[in-house]
Amino acid sequence: MTAEIIDGKTIAAAIREEVKKEVAHRIEKNLPIPGLATILVGEDPASQVYVRSKHRACEEAGIRSFSKILSAYTSQAALESAIRELNLDKKVHGILVQLPLPNGLNEEQALNTVALEKDVDGFHPVNIGRLAQKGREPLFVPCTPAGVIYLLKENISSMEGKQAVVLGRSNIVGMPVALLLLRENATVTICHSRTQNLPDVVRNADIVVAAIGKSEIVRGSWIKPGAVVIDIGVNRVDDPTRERGYRLTGDVAFDEVREIASAITPVPGGVGPMTIAMLLLNTLSAAERFD
Repeated sequence: MTAEIIDGKTIAAAIREEVKKEVAHRIEKNLPIPGLATILVGEDPASQVYVRSKHRACEEAGIRSFSKILSAYTSQAALESAIRELNLDKKVHGILVQLPLPNGLNEEQALNTVALEKDVDGFHPVNIGRLAQKGREPLFVPCTPAGVIYLLKENISSMEGKQAVVLGRSNIVGMPVALLLLRENATVTICHSRTQNLPDVVRNADIVVAAIGKSEIVRGSWIKPGAVVIDIGVNRVDDPTRERGYRLTGDVAFDEVREIASAITPVPGGVGPMTIAMLLLNTLSAAERFD
């Protein structure tokens, strides 16, 4: 068996095109243009790249984007003041605080300051709390986890009753993915650094979501034949044969797992493109709530 490659890049492009059409329809109807504001604190190069890519995606979709860049020495009070200004700005429908924040700033407190109806990143404690509770609906779901579920739905008719294993329990990816899988009525096991007999646990899974941050830790021998494997990891591995001096790998040994699984996401080109696509969807949804 050779796994089907789940092409996140193509699927994300289709989502972005649909958002673009919906934004155009809003403009035709003289409805407010969706607006996304980002707050970047400090000069972390990776964060700068992520923020630029989000603004570029907004521009391509016809969404207005607003940027606040604050010094790495910004105080907690100044950061929260900047967020509150955006909360009151009617042109802004979504607010994204780029993480991680510099040392000394309280991430949870900052996210809690974002207005619930503008929390397009889905990290507000109320949104996460609603996600964790049966019968409650969050206004927004975190973008990467939402992208994972979207990809799974493209490849599995139903997740109900499936055994799902999530490798990683971070607040940003692992835990929200697990909660979303539960909402799909999968039976979910969350694995982490203290999980015993990890390969045996993974080997029972119909769905494997790897978000542990270790290059190619998931081997082919860990995978149940026919499982669907979603690789969220992005790791830099030194490679002197490459012009950049490194190559990107996922948390899954792709070549090995591809021969066992029924479907698998590549790195890059799998989950990554979905994150921004879901952010655009959330921003459009936020604007529609204000209509």
